[in-house]
Amino acid sequence: MKLEKITQTENPSRRSYDDACGTAHALDLVGERWALLVMRELMLGPRRFGDLRAELPGISANVLTQRLEGLEAMGIVKRRKLPPPSGVQVYELTPWGLESEPIFQVLGRWAARSPHHDPTLAFSAASMCLSFRTMFDASRAKGLALDAGFHVRGEDYHVSIREGVLTAVRDPAEPADFVLAGEARAIAAAVYGGVPLAALEANGALALKGDRTMAERFVTLFPLPPQVGA
Repeated sequence: MKLEKITQTENPSRRSYDDACGTAHALDLVGERWALLVMRELMLGPRRFGDLRAELPGISANVLTQRLEGLEAMGIVKRRKLPPPSGVQVYELTPWGLESEPIFQVLGRWAARSPHHDPTLAFSAASMCLSFRTMFDASRAKGLALDAGFHVRGEDYHVSIREGVLTAVRDPAEPADFVLAGEARAIAAAVYGGVPLAALEANGALALKGDRTMAERFVTLFPLPPQVGA
């Protein structure tokens, strides 16, 4: 009884399952609404507070502040100031926080099988790149060396495929074989929805620069798992 009172006094605002199971403790750490999506947006590197709000349009400034403070208190997120001349404060995942990416991949593949999954909903650029790392089928890319660029909402992303391994970064320095410019949702329509690139270009949803053959090959490398009941 005494121990229980001490625990509640140390952090009265924190809700816990009070369960020794690792899964239960994981939910103690990241189970609050929006927490996992904040982590998702930081998976490709540091972000400013305003950048996070822009990529998570359904979250309020107050809730985002709470989630960042909570994740920081748990050792999952840290904040720092960028060097001059910018000097702005950014948030980023700690090395331990970055270790969570396989959780996102397994959870994403599992949820993609749901018959209630709606791929037409909002889709951030970070989510798009993480989905590429999750859904990439190396057997479809045998012998392929490819560099793909994506320009989404004023930011540039780079996906590289070498020897069956895919990497994705933000703010790349490397040149690309082709660049797709448009909303992440439109790029996902080509990759996951099977919409021809030419059709998306015709309606103004996407702009393609560079090697069209490489671009058309790229969008075939990410098959979705079959939905339950399909």
